[in-house]
Amino acid sequence: MPRPRFRYSPWDGSQRGFELDALDVMEQLTDDLLYHGDLNSALRRMMQQGFEDRNGEQVQGLRDLLEQLRDRRQDALDRFDLGGVYDDIAGELRDVVQQERNELQRQLDAADASGDQRRRELAQESAANRNLELDMLPPDLAGQVKGLEQYDFTSAEAAERFEQLVDRLREQLMQQYVNQMAGDLQNMTPQDMARMKDMLAELNQMLEQRERGEEPDFDGFMERHGDFFPENPQNLDELLEVMARRMAAMQSMLNSMTPEQRAQLQQLSDQLMEDMDLRWQMDQLGANLRDAFPDMNWDGSYDFQGQDPLDMAQAAQLMAELGDLDQLEQMMRGASNPGALAEVDIDRARELLGDDAAQSLERMAEVTRMLTEAGLIEQREGRMELTPRGMRRLGQNALAELFKKLDRNQMGGHELEQRGYGHERTFQTKPYEWGDPFQLDLEKTIRNAILRGESAPVRLQPDDFEIEQTEHVVRSSTVLMLDLSLSMPMRDNFLPAKKVAMALHSLISMQYPRDYLGIVGFSETARILTAEQLPEVSWDFVYGTNMQHGFQLARQLLARQSGTKQILMITDGEPTAHINRYGEPEFHYPPVRETVDATLTEVARCTREGIRINTFMLDPDRSLQHFIEQLTRMNQGRAFFTSPQTLGDYVLVDFIEQKRELLRGRR
Repeated sequence: MPRPRFRYSPWDGSQRGFELDALDVMEQLTDDLLYHGDLNSALRRMMQQGFEDRNGEQVQGLRDLLEQLRDRRQDALDRFDLGGVYDDIAGELRDVVQQERNELQRQLDAADASGDQRRRELAQESAANRNLELDMLPPDLAGQVKGLEQYDFTSAEAAERFEQLVDRLREQLMQQYVNQMAGDLQNMTPQDMARMKDMLAELNQMLEQRERGEEPDFDGFMERHGDFFPENPQNLDELLEVMARRMAAMQSMLNSMTPEQRAQLQQLSDQLMEDMDLRWQMDQLGANLRDAFPDMNWDGSYDFQGQDPLDMAQAAQLMAELGDLDQLEQMMRGASNPGALAEVDIDRARELLGDDAAQSLERMAEVTRMLTEAGLIEQREGRMELTPRGMRRLGQNALAELFKKLDRNQMGGHELEQRGYGHERTFQTKPYEWGDPFQLDLEKTIRNAILRGESAPVRLQPDDFEIEQTEHVVRSSTVLMLDLSLSMPMRDNFLPAKKVAMALHSLISMQYPRDYLGIVGFSETARILTAEQLPEVSWDFVYGTNMQHGFQLARQLLARQSGTKQILMITDGEPTAHINRYGEPEFHYPPVRETVDATLTEVARCTREGIRINTFMLDPDRSLQHFIEQLTRMNQGRAFFTSPQTLGDYVLVDFIEQKRELLRGRR
């Protein structure tokens, strides 16, 4: 068998493909997820709004698709008129009657022209009786059809035309039943009708068996009657749902008619449908399906406002389409996450809404699967949650966005060329010298002895000793204090601040994994946050900026760490809350002296313990600036007056610059 041949060409940006990627989708989720802290809500909003693929093309969201769906349905309602079914029939019946009257008049004229008095009298009497009979036809369609079936036509052409009309009406009514029971089958033969009655009888029997607790023979039923069901149901429940949907669509057509139109259709059906067994089986099945599927919108109707008439077959087809539009709308409205859209029949959606809409639905349905297969999210107890990898990726996205605005020269490595007696391995060795720590590399030591000519058993000499080199390690311990008070989202400061927190955590964990980063969130009170909690952290719906409690928790975290210690505080307000002597939070606005003093007391404790406090102020007012100046003078830290747009630049550059200063100071 010949091997397949492939041809490759360089990527020049013009080729299409690779439109969806889990990491790209995660990047577009980042802001929403960081702002609201809820993955499921972020996925729902993405599903509603849509997103761009890596080619810059828009994947339509459910909001736009639902609008298209509603427009498609409204176009049909504004265009068509169900009453046209009867207008068409009534018009054809009027033409048949007029054709008969014309023939009667022609015969009268011929009798007058003949000069035969007796022939004229007979023609006049016959024409008068027949015209009277035509005048007495009932006003309703069914009555007219019944009357004309009993009428003895004079015109052979009118009689033939009426028979064709009745045959066509009977066929359309029968097709309406067929469409309900057997899909869109055309040109049913008498044998097909007999099989359909058998199918209905078996289906009713299976429903009775299930009601008695017995197991119906679904597979055998499908072997005998599967051609009636192009939907290819896989079990009895799916089969019944298919049947219920068909019958509900037909019921919607009846519900959409006026009472007079419904009565005319029923009378026509009674007049033309001769197979009473078929109707009995259908009525029984309809009652069973109503009980089994009470939520199938049996009482639904549509308000047709158009002028274009529909015949029976066209009306049935349109109602099926409207029913599918309703079902698609329900599925889209009920989708709790993009993965739920996998249940949508994409081929049917393409027929109803077009290729672009179907492609958007298909690609939207892939989002959850892609994120799951990439290991970024997982399902826990019915909810989608970020995995550890997803949390890391979230931080990397935030870090990458902030680093885009930084000068490359401002990003330093965490390197120190000086060799020494630290505890960190460099994976390099050197011959042992007197005074070196005896951290023996056994592999290279034995190799030296063997190269010297020793054989088993190997005898070591001092010149064989090879030791591991280590490097000096510069370690810093940082606590990020993040303001979670209500003023942060009110002033649009929360998302930039949280991005900085995620980016800083990602930077330290990737570039400086031996450094420590603790996180403290503070509002009316403060609390310690873990890295796992950070993506879902949101602001607190309380008033109060309790820096005192935040500094207190930060000191406790740093007391267990080594290295250079610092606090990075991001806030947009002065201290307005503290923990009083009873251990309870106390809020005052404007700030009172007691709150300021309690906060500065904690600042003094941080200073005594060698903890530097660097403050990043968002939209600072005069009173906040005055307080931060006091804090800075006491602690000898630094203060940055910044904005949401430049916050990341300040924090990351400052952190990296401090690391470089520490490294230079240890050389």
